[in-house]
Amino acid sequence: MLELLPSLKGYTKKQTGRISLSVKSSTTERKHLWQAAIKWPLYSVAIMPVIVSAGWELGNSGNIRVGQFIGFLIASILILLWENLTNDLFDDETGVDKYKFHSVVALTGSKSTVSRVAYFSLLLGLFIIFILALKSKITVLFLVIICCFLGYLYQGPPFRLGYKGLGEPLCWIAFGPLATAAALIVISPKSNFDIIPWGTALIVGAGPAMATTLVLFCSHFHQINQDAAVGKKSPLVILGTHRAAEFLPWFVGLIFLLELLPVLLGIWPITTLICLISLPSGLDLIKLIKRHHNQPERIKNSKFLALRFQTINGLCLSIGFAISSFFYN
Repeated sequence: MLELLPSLKGYTKKQTGRISLSVKSSTTERKHLWQAAIKWPLYSVAIMPVIVSAGWELGNSGNIRVGQFIGFLIASILILLWENLTNDLFDDETGVDKYKFHSVVALTGSKSTVSRVAYFSLLLGLFIIFILALKSKITVLFLVIICCFLGYLYQGPPFRLGYKGLGEPLCWIAFGPLATAAALIVISPKSNFDIIPWGTALIVGAGPAMATTLVLFCSHFHQINQDAAVGKKSPLVILGTHRAAEFLPWFVGLIFLLELLPVLLGIWPITTLICLISLPSGLDLIKLIKRHHNQPERIKNSKFLALRFQTINGLCLSIGFAISSFFYN
């Protein structure tokens, strides 16, 4: 900014006004790029396993370990920050982010800085998990490390399984039974789980994790050409946008099936039907993508619609678990 000042002497007031407007416009645009790069709403996917687990625990025992709960929230955000930053680094290497101006790598211009921040975030997150594990069960640390390993398999070399169409299954496993099992152990007030609660984690976490997977699935719609150009065989590249749009109602339907079936079987209380409040958000997403599946500019924010559905669905399910203790013994 200071370098511009000497060059303004020969300009008229009108011309200098244009330069000021241009600088202001550039600053505003860069601010918007940083907001897109940070993607703070996406951190809902990191905290949802522990929020749903907390709701389940409140409904069953009426209590959770609040300190452990907050610690797990913070650690989850830090670990997802590592995941997002390293994904930008790995995508920059393959060229898939060539025209992604809101990439953190593109904005900072320094891969080494992004890498240092990413791995510091990972180490800090794992350190918090280690402390939480010492206060509950050490198996929590191993469960979270496996989640991190799956996250690396998604984009990290030489695996890059996300480029082979396996990103969605990895996402479901990490944010479903693994993260939910770890969260259940951490927040349990009486250390109720002598072994890993796979059964509970699978039933409680299956639907919310599928909603998280939906966010990843929808994030590919607007970039199918870029993905195909670098050989990234995402589900959208394999299916095509039309077939993927036709598949979307089944995807959303599966989420509700996983959350309604336990109620019908008498496993969950009827209060968990509150999750149906998220249905309009799911329908909005389906309508948008069906109408504009092949128009990247019209659906570039579809992942945020999917995120809204995921957030409302998970929060409502958690509330449904929590308030069940007021109606049932």
